[in-house]
Amino acid sequence: MSNAKVFNLTVDGEVGIVTFDVVGEAMNTWTDAAFASFNEVLDCIEKKEALKGIIFISGKPNTFLAGANLKMIEEIEQEEEMKQIAGLFHSSFNRLAALMVPTLAAINGHCLGGGLEFTLACTARIAKESKTTVIGLPEVNVGLIPGAGGTQRLPRLIGYPAVELILKGSMLPAAKAYEMGIVDKLVPADEDLLKEAKSFLQDIIDGKAELKRPEHDFSGIDEVMVQARKGVLKVTRGREVPAPMTAIRSIQEGLKLPLEKALENEKELVTQLSLRNETKGTINTFFLKTLTDKPKGMMSKGFEPKPLKKAAVLGFGTMGRGITIDILRNMQIPVIVKDIPEALEPGKVFLRKIFEGMAEKKRLKVPVDDLMNLLTVTSDYSDDFKDVDIIVEAVFEDIKVKEQVYRELCDVVADDCIIASNTSSLPINAMAQYVSHPERFGGLHFFSPVWMMQLVEVVRGEKTGQDTIDNLLNFAASIRKRPIVCLDNPGFVVNAMLFPYISNAFQYVEEGNAIEKVDKALMSFGMPVGPIRLTDEVGIDVPYKVFVGMGVEQTTLKNVVEDGRLGLKKSGKGFFLKDGSVDPDVLSLIAKKEPKEMTEEEIQMGLLESMVQVGKDLLDRKIVNDPRMVDVGMIWATGFPPDKGGPLKWSDLIGLSEKIFGENFYK
Repeated sequence: MSNAKVFNLTVDGEVGIVTFDVVGEAMNTWTDAAFASFNEVLDCIEKKEALKGIIFISGKPNTFLAGANLKMIEEIEQEEEMKQIAGLFHSSFNRLAALMVPTLAAINGHCLGGGLEFTLACTARIAKESKTTVIGLPEVNVGLIPGAGGTQRLPRLIGYPAVELILKGSMLPAAKAYEMGIVDKLVPADEDLLKEAKSFLQDIIDGKAELKRPEHDFSGIDEVMVQARKGVLKVTRGREVPAPMTAIRSIQEGLKLPLEKALENEKELVTQLSLRNETKGTINTFFLKTLTDKPKGMMSKGFEPKPLKKAAVLGFGTMGRGITIDILRNMQIPVIVKDIPEALEPGKVFLRKIFEGMAEKKRLKVPVDDLMNLLTVTSDYSDDFKDVDIIVEAVFEDIKVKEQVYRELCDVVADDCIIASNTSSLPINAMAQYVSHPERFGGLHFFSPVWMMQLVEVVRGEKTGQDTIDNLLNFAASIRKRPIVCLDNPGFVVNAMLFPYISNAFQYVEEGNAIEKVDKALMSFGMPVGPIRLTDEVGIDVPYKVFVGMGVEQTTLKNVVEDGRLGLKKSGKGFFLKDGSVDPDVLSLIAKKEPKEMTEEEIQMGLLESMVQVGKDLLDRKIVNDPRMVDVGMIWATGFPPDKGGPLKWSDLIGLSEKIFGENFYK
């Protein structure tokens, strides 16, 4: 990074203008260099008695200040180190708040976290309306709290509405921030922000500006925070996730204290929170999200993707319908769907119903009829297939069926048409032999329901070309999916990780641990559903077939499936009744083993370790080349708790990786 000063003070008459710019970085963030420069500027301001007011403005055209450097916080391990950082934020902002002249933050672009907290220490805020101007305190969403004054200064500025903004980590457009009283004046997008800021500051200096600073009554703070806590626990399914709980505590305790003491309390709380494993796990999830938010960034450098003007989907069952929905709603290009005649009309009816539901919730960019008009359904390989750019196959999971489909398909599509299979159980390498030009063939494994699940596994077969992988990543971006890339492997990544998770869960049940106990242990850990309920919901026959295919005997699943219990949703019978309780009739089908009573923590650690062992194997065999791919898959396909950062990251954080393998996954 350049040694250039981050904050620079110039004097314009009786007004100081402080321009800040972290040179060489896309965003302005608070770094050691930024704080050193900021405090030097404060030294100058404090000495210049002739100044009547100060304007702070970003030197970057589309970003103001985005807060702290999360990488720095993730790497902190010592309490003293975090105390120093928290102290630096607080002492610097307290100095700003104590200046004897009015200060005005002129906001353009992202003003988030420590950026907004910086402006809250100013006398007032003016913001330019634009698509890039977003204002908020999103720290809770990255495992932290607004610990540089945010939990205290924002409620004191706007009252109780601050509680929801902090707990949700909401990011507001300039107009909404103005409406709520965070911003004191709006500047239209086509106006000069600095010019307007100078005029507004002069009004403040002259006492002409109307700054709304009502006295807020916080006598009901305890009752308000009881409700806030209930709201958080509803979202977290009863888990006391550290970040929101600490935010509640900081607000509740602080608003009963004078500001100076409240800020000291906040500083202590954010110091302790930052050292929690859950905080580091959540920060890792944020980095994983950033990595996969833009799949095009995962493509080979300089790669120019094939234009995708027309797509086809083979199979109009559950997966084919979902894939078609996502192509139509996100790409708005013609889509050809092929299946047997009796599947076509029900498929169209289903699509229309889903689109109408999306339209009702305002989640569609175009009218339903416009999307349906882009759809062509057929039961044979017509001339419509000749100019298709990409095909996703989602037909019945039988290698003979796949062979026939690919042989017929390759006779009609262009040689450069990309072909991808949505298989979940058949090897990509086995199917590639039926595809002419197998270098243009790979896997694209979606999760159900496709239009609701973000993850897709992009699978590289032995003959898959790099340009095909890059084109599939481009397609994933086009349909707004979050991809991971892996080599061909039984279960690819996610199902490979889930296999021992499900297997061990049933072993614990067979050893006398109640179904409710096993599921509750994993729910307490943070999974959205327990492993037994997950099996019931996906269809008990699905994992059973996987076990059979792998030559593994799982007697309980065998007994249950042979009893006609394929899951409550699938066949009306499974492990559970409609009221959510375990069906007593299923208990006799459990294959009893030597009893082994386990605690909740032992169940959690046992299932985590079983997944981690598979993760290590996937990396050792180069199925994936990065532990982040495993963690992305598990968070966005199975709901692995985001505050734990993925199974491999969590095993690093709690010392499990070191204990089992002598090293961490994340180097």
